[in-house]
Amino acid sequence: MSTHGLQEKIAEKRAIIGVIGLGYVGLPLIRAFTRAGFRTMGFDVDQTKVDKLKAGKSYIKHIDSSAISKLITEKQFEPTADMGRLGEADCIIICVPTPLNESRDPDLSYIEGTAHSIAKTLRPGQLVVLESTTHPTTTRENVLPVLNATGLQAGKDYFLAFSPEREDPGNPNFEASTIPKVVGGYDDTSGDLACAMYGHAVVKVVRVSTMEVAEACKILENTYRAVNIALVNELKMLYDKMGIDVWEVIDAAKTKPFGFQAFYPGPGLGGHCIPIDPFYLTWLARKWGEQTRFIELAGEINTHMPHYVVNQLAGMLNDDGKPIKGSKICILGAAYKKDVDDPRESPTFELMKLLMKRGAVLSYNDPHVPSLPKMRHYPDLPAMESQELTPEFLASQDCILVSTDHSAYDFNHIVKHARMVLDTRNATKNVSAGRDKIKKA
Repeated sequence: MSTHGLQEKIAEKRAIIGVIGLGYVGLPLIRAFTRAGFRTMGFDVDQTKVDKLKAGKSYIKHIDSSAISKLITEKQFEPTADMGRLGEADCIIICVPTPLNESRDPDLSYIEGTAHSIAKTLRPGQLVVLESTTHPTTTRENVLPVLNATGLQAGKDYFLAFSPEREDPGNPNFEASTIPKVVGGYDDTSGDLACAMYGHAVVKVVRVSTMEVAEACKILENTYRAVNIALVNELKMLYDKMGIDVWEVIDAAKTKPFGFQAFYPGPGLGGHCIPIDPFYLTWLARKWGEQTRFIELAGEINTHMPHYVVNQLAGMLNDDGKPIKGSKICILGAAYKKDVDDPRESPTFELMKLLMKRGAVLSYNDPHVPSLPKMRHYPDLPAMESQELTPEFLASQDCILVSTDHSAYDFNHIVKHARMVLDTRNATKNVSAGRDKIKKA
């Protein structure tokens, strides 16, 4: 079947790679393709992001501004907010958000809006790949009809595939180019082209039979993590009552060289994927008349964790003769996990909301998030700046609540000067002095 010359363009690295969505997934993908020798275009509706990139400035911690500046100077990367230029790209990769709406159902508006933007300039010989995490059938039911409505046919005039993103921000051992890429095509030709494209930029391509298998693969990966985190969260609450340190239990269990993978409890799930993806699956199950009781129970446990932490904090303050109302609480960490600047779905925001409702006087510190960003699910949180952890500031707080265990934190210093510390991450495990001030939650 004719590929309208796209196969040759990819093989010779003459194909222009266009990436829609220049966030924590899209920008690393740009870097992977430019390293492989491709020219790239980056599309984003946020003009501020585009302007920063054009000026050679990165807004993502693990991608250096110097690297962006070099790509711009050497014309390997052109950022733009003009979706009318999508026709210039030979391969278009969609990396837009897939949040949940207020009723915790999938919000596919970003994907569908992007599909309509692509359709306006779609031409023969283009490859379109969806990377946004979503439920099985999304590419076929929500992207394909929009593109086919142009009169062009998938698999004949243009080509379509799904390949789930697998970014792990802050992980020094893996980046876009070193993580195997799962690819499922609309048809054999689409799959061939997508595999050929990614094959230049990533360490390994894993071909699967359909787009739906590729979509289901990502949901399984993240649901697996969500369920296992729920298990240790549930055990943590039980073991706390029994006076057993769940962290020590996990460390002991992981010495087994087979049949066990360590997962760790926390104040709630964070990041774009793990708190959201299982809800996509439960929504899909309801649509098909099935129930996913196991997954829904895991979601309930993980969603409950911020409430558990606040109750632990209330008990800790009560033992000191104080209520939460009026107490000064400083939360360490606004990012959703250690050593990243990504606040998406961070449990810190839920903790802040719950504590604010109970009248706490809130502050926070995060070396990677200097100002508290506006979050659409938390419109009532006040603007805050990260506070410096001076001895005087620490001593002025009624409690320091560890939500994210950044490596930059000196926990010996923090415990020394704090009145009390509630540790949700086992971050203070190596602190010897002042352990009477510490409680794990």
